[in-house]
Amino acid sequence: MERVSGNADGLDEFLGAASVDQAVFELRPDYRALLIAVEGVGAGPSDSASEALLVHAEQVASELLATTPVAELPHIAAWREAYRDFGAKPTRTRNSLEALTRRAEAGLPRVNRLTDLYNAVSVIHQVPVGGEDLAGYRGAARLRRAIGTEEFDTTSSGEAVIEHPDPGEVVWCDDVGVTCRLWNWRQGRRTQLTAETTTALFIFDALGPMTDAELGAAADDLVTHLRGLGADVRVATRLITS
Repeated sequence: MERVSGNADGLDEFLGAASVDQAVFELRPDYRALLIAVEGVGAGPSDSASEALLVHAEQVASELLATTPVAELPHIAAWREAYRDFGAKPTRTRNSLEALTRRAEAGLPRVNRLTDLYNAVSVIHQVPVGGEDLAGYRGAARLRRAIGTEEFDTTSSGEAVIEHPDPGEVVWCDDVGVTCRLWNWRQGRRTQLTAETTTALFIFDALGPMTDAELGAAADDLVTHLRGLGADVRVATRLITS
């Protein structure tokens, strides 16, 4: 099932070309990708609004972890299982939701307004969320299992390097290479959000413990905050399921 909505033709066209390979759905039939494309945002550095949302997210994480170990939080546990299903080690490479939830006690990172907003929404709603600068994309966004020769532009010890995913690894990619490794573990440099970003893609990754209603509420929360970043913000969304 696919649903596309929005009021910006260019955004709808980009989302309409996005895809999730059947091999991914065979791995996790309960997987859903909710994509949000926006333009006209005034990104900028972290500010009082993003700070307040991050503080709230830290409080939410603290309350969750007061009663439940992080690895046993329902959606985090499901993503750990999904990682094991395609050969990754969830204790070594943690999904983005788990990584952020673990960091919350010591303080979530303050990066820039766009990154702060989606990181906070991710923790508050307990769903992995990725953010990409659309200006860095070349072709459609696609989620598939890697061959192993794809290029991933990242850093190691502060230096720019090109890595390659493992064969069978689940990756987001475009025509040039991998934009995010291990489904939702690490994003590449080429499409990273900055304080100068004006067009962006946000990817919500949901598994079975999260209902469609909860997924929609998380996305709506982010959109509400994004619309506060400019008078001419335009938004399009698409839900992709099996």
